[in-house]
Order: sequence, then C-alpha cells, then structure tokens
Amino acid sequence: MTETMSDNKIPEFDFDAVFRADEYLYFYGDSLRDEYTENEVAFLVRELAPEKGMKILDLACGHGRHANRLARLGYLVTRVDRSREFLDFAAEDAKQRKAAVTYLCDDVRKYVAVGEYDRIIHLFSSFGYFTDAENEQVLKNIAVSLRSGGLLCLDIPNRDGFLQRLSPCSVREKNGDLLIDRNRFDPFTGRLHNARIIMRNGQRRDTPFFLRLYNPTEIIGILKNAGLHMEKIYGTWAGDPFTDKLRRMILIAGRE
Repeated sequence: MTETMSDNKIPEFDFDAVFRADEYLYFYGDSLRDEYTENEVAFLVRELAPEKGMKILDLACGHGRHANRLARLGYLVTRVDRSREFLDFAAEDAKQRKAAVTYLCDDVRKYVAVGEYDRIIHLFSSFGYFTDAENEQVLKNIAVSLRSGGLLCLDIPNRDGFLQRLSPCSVREKNGDLLIDRNRFDPFTGRLHNARIIMRNGQRRDTPFFLRLYNPTEIIGILKNAGLHMEKIYGTWAGDPFTDKLRRMILIAGRE
C-alpha cells in the first residue's frame, strides 16, 4: 500500500519565497493584460451587482489589479494580503489611478471582520494553499465577514478540467531567464505539487509549493459547511456555463 502524508502533517511551504512580487510580475506581468482585468472587473460588477458605496474585500489581493479598479468605480475597497511587497506594488498602482483603497497585511487564515463587507472576492487561484482544515477555515472567515445578504466570488481551478490539460513540465522564458514548473498530482490528497525552479540572473532558486484542487461537488459542500450557499457557477470570465472540460470554476455564493 502506498503511504501518503496525512493532511495535518503537510509542511507549509515558504510563501515568501514562492510569492515574491518582483519575480511574479517579472514572469507573469506581460500576460496580465489590462483588457483581461477590465473584463474580469466588468464580470464582478455584473454578477455581484454592488451598489455604490458598498464595502468590498479583495482577499489575497496580490498587486491590486481588481481592487484598484473597483475603488475607481466608487466602491469602498479593502485589500488583504500577507505579502507587504505585493501591497507596496498595489499602493503605487492605486496612487497612479487616484484610487482610495485600504490596505491590510494579514494572513487569510486569520483575517476576520464580523459582518463588515457587502461583497468579498477571492480570485485567481489564491485559495487552496493550506491544509484542508485551514482552507475550510478561510471560507468560514469569509462567511463571518459578510453581512447578511452578502455575496462571495471565488475563482479557482476546476480539478477535472485542469487535470485533462496538465503537463508534467512547462517552461516560461523571459530575457533568457526561466521559470520551470514540474507538476505532480496526488489523487489521495487532491493536491497539485509543483517543484518549481527559477533561473534568473544566472542564479537558481527552488521554490516548491502545492495547491489543493477541488471538483464542484467538494467546493459546493465546503461552502455550505461554511454557511454559504452557491447561487451560480461559471466556467469562464466571459460568463460561459460551467462544464467539466473547462479549467476554471467561478462561483458566486451568498450568505443568508
């Protein structure tokens, strides 16, 4: 019988090493085009239907590409991320856009603001980096932080569709620098393990990490246990209906 590591023994990887803002934006910045972000923000406004002046939380916000645009539309936006470096990038972008945003450096497993927000967004595969119990705690924190009638938008990979296209190795190159992803899926834990190597400026860094992948049945059940009910599920930011062939799940969930 194959031995697998139990959920509570999985070591936490080095977040600061994996999610370095300068490195992330160096390799991925060119693919995060303004037109993509504008379309995603338009989707959020359409599906979450926030009224002007409502409070929106962008959880694990990264460099603020959604939050800053939402703030410019007249919403009261709070951004939470554990990376001070990402928050600094976001603050500079907000300054250039003349967007007023509240920035908080905190861990999504711990951040709770009881009944504070009308809408919460947790996007771009920023959910699933902890043990199963901790991942579920994040959703419970979200439910507690939402006001009655509030809505969550959760954007995560769809395990079924994602695995259909998973390559054991992929390489991203820029200016002779390399980001190499070596992927392995563990069906017993539901985790994608990435033994990432970064070659930059002639230096090698190994930054392994894992991401819990969920299928629709799992995540809908976890949302329910957290006190949230699923209202809609899409497969793309264009609003295409969800199917098991698509790589993403964009869920809209509500709190009673």
